[in-house]
Amino acid sequence: MADKPDMGEIASFDNAKLKKTETQEKNTLPTKETTEQEKWSEIF
Repeated sequence: MADKPDMGEIASFDNAKLKKTETQEKNTLPTKETTEQEKWSEIF
């Protein structure tokens, strides 16, 4: 059937060929204090 993927490629995949990467969070969420300051600056 054309709807089913070929699992042969997945079965022969070698995880050792993958490179190790370090993930870094670039867009951090604002703190509660920061949001409070922004809220008050919009009021005044």
